[in-house]
Amino acid sequence: MSKPRRPRRPVDGVLLLDKPQGITSNQALMRIRHLYQADKAGHTGSLDPLATGLLPVCLGEASKFTQYLLDADKVYVTRIRLGVATTTGDSEGDIISEAPVPVLDAAAIEAVLERFRGEIDQVPSMFSALKKDGRPLYELARKGIEIERPARHITVYRLALLGVAGNEWTLEAHVSKGTYIRSLAEDIGKVLGCGAHVVMLRRLSLGPFVQPVMVTLEQVEAALAEGGHEAIDKLLLPPWAGLASWPRVELSENAAYYLRHGQPVRCPGAPAGGDVLVFEQDGAFLGVGVIDDEGRVAPRRLIRSMVE
Repeated sequence: MSKPRRPRRPVDGVLLLDKPQGITSNQALMRIRHLYQADKAGHTGSLDPLATGLLPVCLGEASKFTQYLLDADKVYVTRIRLGVATTTGDSEGDIISEAPVPVLDAAAIEAVLERFRGEIDQVPSMFSALKKDGRPLYELARKGIEIERPARHITVYRLALLGVAGNEWTLEAHVSKGTYIRSLAEDIGKVLGCGAHVVMLRRLSLGPFVQPVMVTLEQVEAALAEGGHEAIDKLLLPPWAGLASWPRVELSENAAYYLRHGQPVRCPGAPAGGDVLVFEQDGAFLGVGVIDDEGRVAPRRLIRSMVE
């Protein structure tokens, strides 16, 4: 006999979750979806189980816009341990080599870090979610299979040393899409000739969410227990929060009607091109539009509540 389906409710918004250590991003996502009883949920980029920090969870219609944040820059703080290399590039893997750590002064450390700033090529870790023939690389890695991975072009906008304690460096890194901090740690270890791995990783910001006010799973659970869904709904940002820096247009009721039915519409004051956030004049959010070749606002991704 099949289990009864859990009740769902219409809820749309973005929760800036402080992901705890020890669970996957999808596990965190499913816990939030369960607490909110949301029909749909998505996140904007995975964090390793070891990692903590910012995981924007998009509920309901907000999940339609996760794709726009996948290319966003990210800021991490990490602590790497020199002298020890592991199978996974972090402290959850098995040790594969140990070597003495060279004595470095501040200038020498800075010279090492400078090699990893700017536009560089990075080979992704085998323990990543990248896929080969439809299978995540980490599944192959767990079976002892290693395949050749082409280097990917990334940008390290900032790489700053925050502190040194024994053989551990604490770094802050502002990086582009596709950057693996574990690979960065491993590459630093290779340059030093001693190996290195990540022992702590925390995401501080993602795209427009700079110095965000995050909430923990425990805070969501406590708010739900105390005030029900009304209380936890107050923790949500609007569905367009991740796109708040985009230009916006406001449509008349008549123009909004035609846009909802798939037709491009004229809008005075619209930008010359590109994607835009589309609102009605009463403030209701319609979704994402694009300015077509004739300067009209055409629908690109509208939210369901405004389409039905």
